[in-house]
Amino acid sequence: MLGCSLCQWLKDKRGSPSIVLVVVSGAFLVDCMLFTVVGPIVPAFLYESEFKNRNTSVKFHQSSNSSSDATYDSISNISLFNKSSEVPYQGQIGNRTHPTPPQRNCYTENNYFNDQNTRVGLLLAMKAILQLITNPIVGKIADKVGYDTPLFCGFVVMFISTLMFAFAESYLLLIIARGIQGIGSSFTVVSGMGMVAQVFPDDVERGKAMGISMGSNAFGIVVGPPFGSLMYDYVGKSSPFLVIAAIAALDGALQICFLKPLKFSPVSIPPTPYRKLLVDPYIMIAAVALFLANLTYGMLDTTLPIRMMEHMCAPSYQLGLAFLPCMITFFFSLITLSRITQKLGRWVFIILGTFIEGISTMLMPLAQDIYGLIGPSALLGIGFGFMEITIMPTMALLVDLRHTPNYSGVYAIADIALSLGYAVGPLCGGALARAIGFPWISVIFGIILIVYSPLFILLRNPPGKEENKPILPQDNQTLPTNTSNVKDKLPDTGKEETH
Repeated sequence: MLGCSLCQWLKDKRGSPSIVLVVVSGAFLVDCMLFTVVGPIVPAFLYESEFKNRNTSVKFHQSSNSSSDATYDSISNISLFNKSSEVPYQGQIGNRTHPTPPQRNCYTENNYFNDQNTRVGLLLAMKAILQLITNPIVGKIADKVGYDTPLFCGFVVMFISTLMFAFAESYLLLIIARGIQGIGSSFTVVSGMGMVAQVFPDDVERGKAMGISMGSNAFGIVVGPPFGSLMYDYVGKSSPFLVIAAIAALDGALQICFLKPLKFSPVSIPPTPYRKLLVDPYIMIAAVALFLANLTYGMLDTTLPIRMMEHMCAPSYQLGLAFLPCMITFFFSLITLSRITQKLGRWVFIILGTFIEGISTMLMPLAQDIYGLIGPSALLGIGFGFMEITIMPTMALLVDLRHTPNYSGVYAIADIALSLGYAVGPLCGGALARAIGFPWISVIFGIILIVYSPLFILLRNPPGKEENKPILPQDNQTLPTNTSNVKDKLPDTGKEETH
């Protein structure tokens, strides 16, 4: 009896908007945790792997002259950390005539760090490169089979990638795992955002739902870096990835129970061709905003941990904690601002978010230790939050206004913009950090954001479909009832359509 009741309950809940939102939010959580957990782990892991043999060699050569209580840690400090090749050696192992002053454990091998910027940048960018290639394909697949199947494919691919990260011991395997993650992320983001936009046709409700789903994004981004760096430092490299794999498996089980991943359900409304979406200036303005946001984050995600290792002498657990203020303010911005942005105008928050991002990026090089990063990092999170809570609903609204309400294409473009930003950001950031230094690239990226921000005023009152004559639905198809008056729901103005 209980089994029958449970089956009936599962059947009744299948496809309900609230369940869809929970499942999509879980998929986004896994995607963002895996996305951010890698950044603080990789530089320290590659450094330790690179100098493992060298540390062993140093220990062997020094052991004949050292006391029996000399530990491996004290010897490795001689090789790995700055200003420790003479004084700490005398104080810990030698004749102890000179006391050892307190030292900050600083990594050496500056030439290695210069090369490391490029290597880490390439590894982090590999996800975005594969995601960039896969996004248009996923959009087409979603049009043919619906959103459920691609979302489940994203879970499978992401699960495989997570296990590869857990057990990879070489740079090549990490690159492959990161690329596979990009493919899974493409399936997850395009199908997940399209599914939420479809089951919440009303613009106000859609904005709230996307705020919740973006909140799960934010939570994954908040938890990822400190979780990864702490687990890596105290448990081991595999541990954070195995936890993420377990969360992914739980979300996959929910998809099997409440969605229909094995049943193809093509989207009934014909999609707007990519060509028409790509030449729509308003969609392109919004897409460039996403590109710039991820460009900045990609640059910082690559270069800031290495700068902390090189100039702040930061231990590995601090590499993830540096982004913690950013992620906390990002999270609270997303969960508190959805209703406010609807009332005051999303375009206002897009402008403010871009401007704040620019200022905070320019302040990053001023920090001399991890505490100096708290203010700029928190500001950066506010800027990201303003952008994320407004851009995604705005792109769905633009499709409702100016095209047909099929969302796979526009969210494929959105994810392409995000992926392109995160592909260019780490690659350019790593190369530029090696060429001109972290302070200059922070100033350059900040100026770009500030200069571009006023352009978003064009999103204040975009013209509707009657004014630019988009593709009309077929004779036997009608638009959702909310799209007939969606113009009246623009958050910043009650004006009637002009022209």
